[in-house]
Amino acid sequence: MLNPISSDSYHYVRNPGLEKRASFSAICDNTRMRGKPITQHRHHQQAVIGGSKYKLMASKKMVGVFISVWMKEELVTKYSVSNVKVSSVACGIMGYLGNKGSVSVSMSIERTSFCFIAAHLASGEKQGDEGRRNHQVSEIFKRTSFPRSAKDEHNIHPLTILGHDRIFWFGDLNYRLYNLEDNLARHLIQKKDWKALQEFDQLRREQEDGGVFQGWREGNIEFAPTYKYSSSNFNRYSGGVPSRSGEKQRTPAWCDRILWYGKGVKLLSYLRSEIKFSDHRPVSALFSTQIEVNKSSNPRIFSKDTIVPNIMPPEQIGTSGNYEEGKATLLSLIVKDTEASSIHTKKL
Repeated sequence: MLNPISSDSYHYVRNPGLEKRASFSAICDNTRMRGKPITQHRHHQQAVIGGSKYKLMASKKMVGVFISVWMKEELVTKYSVSNVKVSSVACGIMGYLGNKGSVSVSMSIERTSFCFIAAHLASGEKQGDEGRRNHQVSEIFKRTSFPRSAKDEHNIHPLTILGHDRIFWFGDLNYRLYNLEDNLARHLIQKKDWKALQEFDQLRREQEDGGVFQGWREGNIEFAPTYKYSSSNFNRYSGGVPSRSGEKQRTPAWCDRILWYGKGVKLLSYLRSEIKFSDHRPVSALFSTQIEVNKSSNPRIFSKDTIVPNIMPPEQIGTSGNYEEGKATLLSLIVKDTEASSIHTKKL
């Protein structure tokens, strides 16, 4: 990270007398507010990072998939935060169990809507496995919803993923390297020839015309594949050693990714971290983004540390423009957000 944060400088600050963590898994109170707790429990959590206090806006867990979104306290006070909602889509075993799928958070800051999606897609590098991942992505697009309630009244917000202005999709997406022999993949890794290796990346193919992630963006990958490391020695990739019988033979791949969709977002950094407690290496990204504020104010630019989801030329667009762009991208996969598409905003 640009400003590395040690684990010692990050800690929770709980309310006095609050014995256990309040649940943020349910749909949050959708009332517009400035600097107030946003859940129906009227409890909130804080974290202190590098001297700045962050407030937990929402979180959601489904089996092994978890997401949380935090904001600096001074920005929660300064700007209007509304329509904080969560959604989950289970598409694992039998197509409906939660071992695979996604958890999402939708929220609006002033007049700009954000959506964060953490996903865990089907594993495997055999023929047909990529198709299963693509199908799950399609299901997540179709089944993720942020329904309106009676409390919303005239406070309109996006109903689907692509109805949002700024969208971030991240997690163990499990896309592999296709039509590449294991020995050649390891040779390219030793040479650190990331460009040559990316020519075989399945996810890059899905970002092209006709792919499930057509139109989505990702930063330049200038780091080694994040999967699969040996369970007996997290310093080396699994397989590739003939003498180690019984060890899973997996061609290394960039399984862990961060994508974004929409304008007004600038990528500052994209890297992996050398945290060696699993067969994956985690990735992180820093962004700056614009929001559209009320007509009486000027557009503001959030710093790279403004929005922190646990785990990219700025130009403002409204919900309508973003929806139309998304419709062309995913064709029949999109469920039309009829009410959201009727909203028109303009650059201030």
